[in-house]
Amino acid sequence: MKALFIGGTGTISTAISAKLLADGHELWLINRGTRNDALPAGAHIIKADISDEADVARKIEGMTFDVVADFIAFVPQQLERDHRLFKGKTRQFIYISSASAYQKPLSDYRIDEGTPLANPYWEYSRNKIAGEELLMKLYRQEGFPVTIVRPSHTYDMRSVPLGIHGSKGSYQVVKRMMEGKKVLIQGDGTSLWTMTYNSDFAEGFVGLMGNIHAIGESVQITSDESLTWNQIYQAIADALGVPLKACHVSSEFLAQCCPQEWDLQGSLIGDKSNTVVFDNSKLKRLVPGYTATVRFDQGMRIAVDYVLSHPECQIEDPEFDSWCDSVIKAQEQALEAVRASSRKEA
Repeated sequence: MKALFIGGTGTISTAISAKLLADGHELWLINRGTRNDALPAGAHIIKADISDEADVARKIEGMTFDVVADFIAFVPQQLERDHRLFKGKTRQFIYISSASAYQKPLSDYRIDEGTPLANPYWEYSRNKIAGEELLMKLYRQEGFPVTIVRPSHTYDMRSVPLGIHGSKGSYQVVKRMMEGKKVLIQGDGTSLWTMTYNSDFAEGFVGLMGNIHAIGESVQITSDESLTWNQIYQAIADALGVPLKACHVSSEFLAQCCPQEWDLQGSLIGDKSNTVVFDNSKLKRLVPGYTATVRFDQGMRIAVDYVLSHPECQIEDPEFDSWCDSVIKAQEQALEAVRASSRKEA
């Protein structure tokens, strides 16, 4: 199989690239070449900026592919460009959408590909929905061979996945845990969530590549393991070998008091605050034998060991750390004020 990836060095695409190459397939990457250390050995590199459509068109002239996958398309205009570039050049075009596109609030916590798409809280998700609609229109009208893939929260060993973190990643929360400080958990921590290790995701994704039954279909790829956020944070603390000191705060409060650039309105209210349990029956019909094998607590041991042994993963975030302290202090003061008022009334 000859595949072309737009991107190829992200959390999801890195694992897929590694599996394809290990299985003996031919992989091409359109990449700007700014992160050469992250490019997989054995892949053919087309050095280009995908936003420079004319340059890319010249560099792929005369080339055809079994599969083209775009991992970095976020708005419909980018997919319109992809259609112009790859129409007639690929047997399958895979668009990486997002499970955050499913309706919020959910009418049923059990999610399959038939769950309606609607997210008024997160522009990112609305753009993904618009991208899906565009591609399905092209499929219906002219047979453009699209497959839509919806990942949920996918992680790898380079970062510890969390519900709340600042703009510099999750390490500051890990650091707070190691320092014995309280960490924020949205709501009461009992809503259900699904984490998927990227190598497990890659198994499902590669099974959809070149799969004629996947053309014109939308498919979600996640683990079957559901955990509460309390369990998620406890697994991280256990991997660190420290006690968990949790501070539960309303998602609405967090979304309204955080810096705008963190967009907790979208990532919490529009995603992580909702209980979700994914039904992967469709994926398993299309990819017989698919099973996610990395349990979350196992994945956390891998991620924690890697992050703590690689200084480049330890990016501190003083702004987020200070904000956490402020939120925790504000809640403690509010609680004490209510208690004091109650004592006076008594």
